[in-house]
Amino acid sequence: MFSLRRFDWLIFFPMVAITAIGVAMVYSAFEASLPGGPRPGLDNFALRQLLFSGIGLVVYLVAAGLDYHIWIASYRWLYLLVILMLLVTLAMADPTFGTRAWLNLGIFGIQLSELGRVFMIIVMARVLGVEGHKLEGAGPFLVSGLLIAPTIVLIYLQVDFGMALMLGTVWLGAVFLAGVRWRHLATVAMGAAAIVPLGWFQLEEYMRGRVYHFLYPGLDPSGATYNVNQALISIGSGGWWGKGFAQGTQSQLHFLRVRHTDFIFSVYCEEFGFIGAMLLILLFAVLIFRLIRVADSSRDRYGRLIAGGVAVSLFAQTFINLAINANIMPVTGLPLPMISYGGSSLISSMLALGIAQSVSQRRRPPDNPLL
Repeated sequence: MFSLRRFDWLIFFPMVAITAIGVAMVYSAFEASLPGGPRPGLDNFALRQLLFSGIGLVVYLVAAGLDYHIWIASYRWLYLLVILMLLVTLAMADPTFGTRAWLNLGIFGIQLSELGRVFMIIVMARVLGVEGHKLEGAGPFLVSGLLIAPTIVLIYLQVDFGMALMLGTVWLGAVFLAGVRWRHLATVAMGAAAIVPLGWFQLEEYMRGRVYHFLYPGLDPSGATYNVNQALISIGSGGWWGKGFAQGTQSQLHFLRVRHTDFIFSVYCEEFGFIGAMLLILLFAVLIFRLIRVADSSRDRYGRLIAGGVAVSLFAQTFINLAINANIMPVTGLPLPMISYGGSSLISSMLALGIAQSVSQRRRPPDNPLL
């Protein structure tokens, strides 16, 4: 079990603060704007998010109490579980918002690829966490690529380009942190550059459409680019201090769509302004830099790659979501971690942070006791 004396509060407190903001914003973005008022019980999305937060907190504490080497030792089973989960999703999921990434469990839906992303961080840590001299050869690098490729393909077949992009990012982050030789990375880069033209024509029509509309936003201002334009209006109208909690006109009057999921950051900016946005980004920054610090002081390469992988995943997903809201990247459907509505994303993020907490508690004693 974890020790309170070595408990890493700089991971825990930002996580709790971000999650609390997420619950409040789900209420503001969705429930507060309903014509009939907030709904009772599990029909209420804010109450659901609060329930997911409670489950996620339990998962976090359990993961923090387990020695992370238990996860490393089980990496083969974790990988097989990821493949099984993705196959089951592909076979049984009904189309939802253009993707087949969600299993309908009645009251709730579950996105197993979110859990798979966390498990793949562990798998990559085990495969690439070998001694440095072994990375001189291409063996670990090739094995990691062969393991990640089927998961990316299966998720792409679910028509979930955003999550496929995240898994690719997890892999690139892992090979970089492991210290894979640049010649191996250069080979992959050249191969990727060669297949990009072919890959473009393999994309779904709506995926190519998102790129077109990002590059030429004036083509369809009232259709495909409508929500991005409304998101920009929401962000800009917040000014320095915002309009106040649950007072944003773009969300409360339903001009902004999917306001409680992909574009919840725009709602937050309208209600809390530039100052509030900077405070939220600061919370993410503290959390990410703390994970980097944990990776740097880990007792072994496995812990380093786990904490670093969680940091890379959290940074990439946060950056991509904020970039989409600010219209500097095409829409991918990735939620803002621990803020956007959704139990799968929230609980999986808290599981990943719990495993990183386990690494932190078993790291080397810091040179500076304040760190």
